[in-house]
Amino acid sequence: MYKDLTKYITELEANFDSISSERKEDLAKLTDYIRSKQESGETVKLNFICTHNSRRSHLAQIWTQTAANYYGIDDIETYSGGTEATAFNPRAIAALERAGFAVENPGGENPKYQVKFDKEADALICFSKTFDHEINPNKNFAAIMTCSDADENCPFVPGAEFRIPITYRDPKESDGTDQEAEIYDERCAQIAKEMFYMMSMV
Repeated sequence: MYKDLTKYITELEANFDSISSERKEDLAKLTDYIRSKQESGETVKLNFICTHNSRRSHLAQIWTQTAANYYGIDDIETYSGGTEATAFNPRAIAALERAGFAVENPGGENPKYQVKFDKEADALICFSKTFDHEINPNKNFAAIMTCSDADENCPFVPGAEFRIPITYRDPKESDGTDQEAEIYDERCAQIAKEMFYMMSMV
């Protein structure tokens, strides 16, 4: 794990108590799902879904996979998708880099970013896609709805055996303002803290 990222994670763990009890109850439901899959010897597949697959769903996917590695939890696969495809927003990428990830951008309208939490680990290939894209699981997975719009407008996710809303406020509202970097860092940290808390309870 990269040194700066390890420091960032240590600070997250020190602030688990700041997560509300209501939120912890929601996260516990996802933890229970993960445990049930592990007990049956199955690979856990988590698909984080928002409208454009450009910010929140990617952040949740990346932080959850990083947490699984950090806590030594095997057979966890994380994915993300949207109800439509756009591009992984560079502002969210910048927040991940400030947190300590190494990111390579191959360019293009919808870049397939290579995101790494450790120089020895395989890169996570992150790009915007729909939740039913061929790279994502089509059965026996959990659908985690990271935005209320996707949760409301996508009442049925084919193939999902478990579904739960774990929604976050969209940092997009700060785009173009003086608070842009601050808001993206706040959302990145919030998602990271909650995904690490959730995985620490597995």
